[in-house]
Amino acid sequence: MKESTRIAKLILLTPLSKIYGMVTYMRNKFFDWNILKSESFKIPVICVGNIAVGGTGKTPHTEYIIHMLMQDYNIGVISRGYKRMTSGFVMASSTSTPSDIGDEPFQIHQKFGNKIRVAVCEKRVIGIKKLLKNDPSINLILLDDAFQHRYVKPDISIVLTEYNRPVFEDKLLPLGRLRENQQAIRSRADMVIVTKCPEDIKPVDFRLYKNKLDLFPFQKLFFSRIKYDSLAPVFPENATYIPMLEILNEDDIILTVTGIANPRPLIKYLKKYKPQVKAMHFQDHHNFTRADIKDIEEAYKNLNSKRFKIILTTEKDAVRLVTNPYVSFELRRHIFYQPISIEFLPYESETFYGALTKSIAEIKHK
Repeated sequence: MKESTRIAKLILLTPLSKIYGMVTYMRNKFFDWNILKSESFKIPVICVGNIAVGGTGKTPHTEYIIHMLMQDYNIGVISRGYKRMTSGFVMASSTSTPSDIGDEPFQIHQKFGNKIRVAVCEKRVIGIKKLLKNDPSINLILLDDAFQHRYVKPDISIVLTEYNRPVFEDKLLPLGRLRENQQAIRSRADMVIVTKCPEDIKPVDFRLYKNKLDLFPFQKLFFSRIKYDSLAPVFPENATYIPMLEILNEDDIILTVTGIANPRPLIKYLKKYKPQVKAMHFQDHHNFTRADIKDIEEAYKNLNSKRFKIILTTEKDAVRLVTNPYVSFELRRHIFYQPISIEFLPYESETFYGALTKSIAEIKHK
């Protein structure tokens, strides 16, 4: 960014950022003073969220928690269902689509099926009540991306911040990416997870984050990184092969198609291997139109590969593509996605699993 452009941006956006900060500050104070009411529930409610817009890895961390707890609890997941085409309370079912419930709830529902219950509702209090009425056996609620939705009082709040874009180096919207001031973490978070950590993270980095976040002693700090699993076909019924990154070489080309907030970690991971990487990036939660699919198909056809070429997308994008009626049969054979999972790094003697299960047990014995 040119210096003149940066200065102009500061002059224009700093006052707006201060106004936004005042509004969020007063809103939080209204909840603190009980002018705006927060509602509690008789079963444990865990909130997974952040204070920055986009790209911290909430969905894979929510899935990690589900894997962790589903043997011991009947879990209900509530999300607002961002960018869905419906409104109000909608329960996920076998006929649901990303347009009905949003791509992230759809991904969670597809992955866990009837082992958990997934629903979407803009008003989380109403959503929880209707979900419990629909299935009274639910004894634990996970709120996805609800740290700012203070009408529900969670028993445990887990806040995520990305390693390469930490909250302590960010500014409030619209000057930066923060939905509210960093102080909100110290005020309301029970656990903080620094996500997308590099493989070569050093002890000094742990100490830096701990000092910069300035948490209270009772607040737990954890570090996680992305684990990349083997590629999988978006359309299994059409796939005639499954490529392995390890055997591709410089004559091969991967066209990445992404509609997520931050595709850079995926691109960086792919560049560890030998194939050429070409990128097509769309905005976060993008719904692919007929024109988009045509552009993707043209880009794929124009790849001048001497040996092998594929289209690679993310797991979140795959759930939107698999229901897209414009993807041709020929294209379906060559579209794959990169599954990811979460791995926690050794930082202190207490593990994330141990801390979370202990906190839930303390709630149940109150």
